[in-house]
Amino acid sequence: MEHFEALRQIPKLRARAHDLLTTRERQIVLVLSEGLSNKGIARRLRLTEGTVKVHLHNVYEKLGVDGRLELVLCAQQKGLT
Repeated sequence: MEHFEALRQIPKLRARAHDLLTTRERQIVLVLSEGLSNKGIARRLRLTEGTVKVHLHNVYEKLGVDGRLELVLCAQQKGLT
């Protein structure tokens, strides 16, 4: 039991941006970087537009970005695209 408590005290390493995103989120970022709208992304990936919006919201939160342009720049910088 003490062993597990000691493990909890070790600081967790921050994951790379690529590791933070799910496969679907990475797909959406990749298609978004081609300049497609939410509707275009939805059509390409066979999702609803609402699903794309939810995924984008999650990606923005995970990467700490505020919009599409900042997301694309961040993705390029981190090698996600």
